[in-house]
Amino acid sequence: MNTILTSDRLLVVRNGDAEKWLELLKEALIADGVIPYLGPGLLRLQSTEPPVPHTPEAVSAALNTRTPAPSRIRSNMWSVAQFIEQRRHRRTLETWMAEIFGVPVAPTALHDWLATLPLSLIVDGWYDGTMRAAFAKTGRTDVVEIQGVARANSVGDIWTKSYDLSGRNVEPAPVARTVLYTPHGSVRPAANFLVSDSDYVEVLTEIDIQTPIPEVVKQRRRDRGFLFIGCRFDDQMLRIFARQIIKRSSGPHFAVLDAENLTKNERRFLAASSITVIDLPMDEAAALLAPSGIEAESGAGPNSGGRRACL
Repeated sequence: MNTILTSDRLLVVRNGDAEKWLELLKEALIADGVIPYLGPGLLRLQSTEPPVPHTPEAVSAALNTRTPAPSRIRSNMWSVAQFIEQRRHRRTLETWMAEIFGVPVAPTALHDWLATLPLSLIVDGWYDGTMRAAFAKTGRTDVVEIQGVARANSVGDIWTKSYDLSGRNVEPAPVARTVLYTPHGSVRPAANFLVSDSDYVEVLTEIDIQTPIPEVVKQRRRDRGFLFIGCRFDDQMLRIFARQIIKRSSGPHFAVLDAENLTKNERRFLAASSITVIDLPMDEAAALLAPSGIEAESGAGPNSGGRRACL
């Protein structure tokens, strides 16, 4: 069967049905009818060993080479970061994170293609800044990035900071053609990182009522669904953020994932969130969406208003 509803109420599409759905999603992306939610797994499209960490566990390992954390927390990125913040100071943690993610990562064909589209919103769930780099290559001036920031470095009720593609700090612009939302922060342009347990404590106390999520993100998600690609949901923190970011959006939602390797918690989260699993290898899915060298269709350039596609 190409489409199945599993015993735990998870909808999975495979083979020919998966390819058909990706064709529809491609049309929806071109028409600004769906929001891409990008994860660190996309880094592996360029190399099996990306130049920067592509999992929380890999970040933990990189931090542990700088100062070993206790064995009971050594594989937990958030706890290791908290240990460093407490023992070596917040500034040391930020410096090391900037070093770990300092190597520029070349955008993939998918990043480059997405950067040409008149998308209202893109969510990038990792620290590497690759989607930002893809936008910069286009020369576009109608993109604003909104980054989550640690409140340890902020005065007052500040959850985010906004930048244009030159790196200039700007006011959040509701008139921007595309908003790039990086809820966990990013290495560029200012090395903002939500990474330690304490960074997330205040966010998580407010995120259920949506306070840390920018108003422009809430507005632009309202009549759209999300397409997750390069994402895993095998950690509670990642599930909480994904759940709250798609909250009050209209759907439908999709995720490109290997259905056979999902954890029980991932399956529960996906089913509860009504996220349809497109069961294809990520490289195949990315190639179907944006084959190497593809350009946006006529009328879908950065200054176009686009045409809403229905899923």
